Amino acid sequence: MPGTSRPRTLVRCCAALALTAFATATAGCDSGGGGSSDGSRSVTLKLVTGVKSDPFYITMACAAQAEAAKRGAKLTVDGSAQWDVAVQRPILDSVGASRPDGLLVSPVDTQALTPSLAQLQNAGTKVVLVDTAVSDASIGVSRISSDNEAGGRTAAKALAELMGDKGSAIVISVKPGVSTTDARIKGFTEEMKAGHPGITLLPVLYDNDLPATAASQIQATLAAHPDLGGVFAGNTNTAQGVATGLQAAGRNGSVKVAAFDAEPDEVTALKNGTLDVLVAQDPAGIGAQGVDQALAAVAGEPVTGQIGTTMVAITKANLDDPAVNKYVYRSAC
Repeated sequence: MPGTSRPRTLVRCCAALALTAFATATAGCDSGGGGSSDGSRSVTLKLVTGVKSDPFYITMACAAQAEAAKRGAKLTVDGSAQWDVAVQRPILDSVGASRPDGLLVSPVDTQALTPSLAQLQNAGTKVVLVDTAVSDASIGVSRISSDNEAGGRTAAKALAELMGDKGSAIVISVKPGVSTTDARIKGFTEEMKAGHPGITLLPVLYDNDLPATAASQIQATLAAHPDLGGVFAGNTNTAQGVATGLQAAGRNGSVKVAAFDAEPDEVTALKNGTLDVLVAQDPAGIGAQGVDQALAAVAGEPVTGQIGTTMVAITKANLDDPAVNKYVYRSAC
């Protein structure tokens, strides 16, 4: 997202490039062998991510791969081509056929995949929910995620300051029923309503994780609400679409954008002023801790039921700080 001269082909190319990156990143994810003092060398683990082309999940997979190799476990990685129950369910069913010792999974819906996960769990596979979760509290020996409500509040505070606490703001996100993005929206809207009465919140829009849809939505919103001063983009693909739509409408800079995640394209947009603040998660920490919790569960050792990972607000001013820059996501291992 290079500034106001963002190439129109970049969004279309992003998914293809990321798919190639994911293939490269996870080509070595069958990691096993090597001595291990904890006796976990023969343990088989599977990681099923939400969208395999997303740098967030690539970063998670890279860290899980490294941790599994260090621990002497065998890890294989798969993921959905898109954020869709119908795409992820067959992957989970195939995992059930292979009967791994442990499964790290980012379910793409809070309800619909529960039967598949329950079947896996009842068959003896230790399930660890990473990033996203399901509503059924009986699923998963551990749940590892960012504090997404807090991240939403962080985004609201930053955006309100950029807007001068006035004007209209809108949230554009993936779809209802996703645990992480639902929590971000909740935190954002609660903070805006409670702490920033001068800002009018417009109804939430959902783009089904399609940048082109987000681009169209933001242009339509600008036409209906000329006073639009801020946008909260719930994830990476939404941020890409919002930036494209603002550029097409000639409103880069005048409409402030707070976005979740810190994938490479978003960081480029931050540097060039297309995006104003990124709320970065720690997908590497989620992946590594997911492996550790799965191995503990398989070994019958104590497991931490809920783990919250670090989040950080990245701006152009602090991007080069090593303590902040380490949270930028990766396109390949």
